Amino acid sequence: MKIRSVLVVACVLLTGCATNSADTSSSKLFVYNWTDYLDQSELTRFTQETGINVVLDVYDSNETLLAKLQAGGNGYDVIFPSDYMVPQLQSLGLLKELNTSELSNAKNIKPEFFDVPWDRERKYTAPYMYGSTGIACNPIDPECLQIRSWRDYFTTTSTGVSSIKDQNDVVSAALRAVGVTAENLCTTDKEPYQKALELLQNFHPKVIDSDGSTERMLNGNTTIQQTWNGEVFRMRPDIPDLIYIYPTEGLNLWADNIAIPEGANHVDNAKIFINWLLDPKNVAAQSNYTGYDNAIIGAYEFMDPKVKDDPAIVPPAEFASLLSPTPRCGPDALELYTQVFTTWTTNQ
Repeated sequence: MKIRSVLVVACVLLTGCATNSADTSSSKLFVYNWTDYLDQSELTRFTQETGINVVLDVYDSNETLLAKLQAGGNGYDVIFPSDYMVPQLQSLGLLKELNTSELSNAKNIKPEFFDVPWDRERKYTAPYMYGSTGIACNPIDPECLQIRSWRDYFTTTSTGVSSIKDQNDVVSAALRAVGVTAENLCTTDKEPYQKALELLQNFHPKVIDSDGSTERMLNGNTTIQQTWNGEVFRMRPDIPDLIYIYPTEGLNLWADNIAIPEGANHVDNAKIFINWLLDPKNVAAQSNYTGYDNAIIGAYEFMDPKVKDDPAIVPPAEFASLLSPTPRCGPDALELYTQVFTTWTTNQ
């Protein structure tokens, strides 16, 4: 496609041109995202269509994202926070208003993903991918066949176990393992957190890191890991027998979002990019790459059947009731989550 000026593209893609278009003098867009969560070939196509060059930096957890922004890392134009992190960022004044409804492709957002609890009427964010956090298990490890629950995972004797580096997912899984129900994952009662910490202190995974988890499984360095469902899909071509376990105590259903951080220097470019990702064909390409489902009407038409038919991506009926939204806790509960996670990781 012939490259047009950024300002002209903005007028075409947005429902109206921004009154302040000072940032359109630059063709750059600085994106801060999860590792391996955007197809580089699609970013190249975005540049070809818009003339905007994407500069990508990556993080391994929502807490890393939060810390970077709190430390004054204001050189980014687009970020991808998870559902529970959005209210925290907003309350700290770290997000610009996006007003997604004003984007021309907002009409493509599925109704259930528009007015969401973590961002009513999508004032600060637009939807990206969604999925679950369960357990990946390679049957080559005999211990794999013994795991059916979070308690099994945290007490396994396997030497090939690993964990993602995500405070919310790790601590909520430990709470579930000690008997806390989905409805009470934001409790401020200290007793279950102490039990969760005791469980974690006896859990010594080979690796605690979200980055490189796929590679470690593929090379046989790890065989059992807490992971996101899309990672399992991406490993299946190399490990056909890989199992995605829906733990019996339940698991988190999460939704990642796209936002513009306060301090962004290329706001118009950011809105062009976000609007571009709300197009069914464009977001379907990202789903095919990441192995996660998306929140856009019409995207299924362009999605690989292998993604849509994978039981790790679309839960079988018998496991659907185990899924519950990622807990979005208040300050008191968040402090308890932080205490448990920090104590555990520090003592590893």
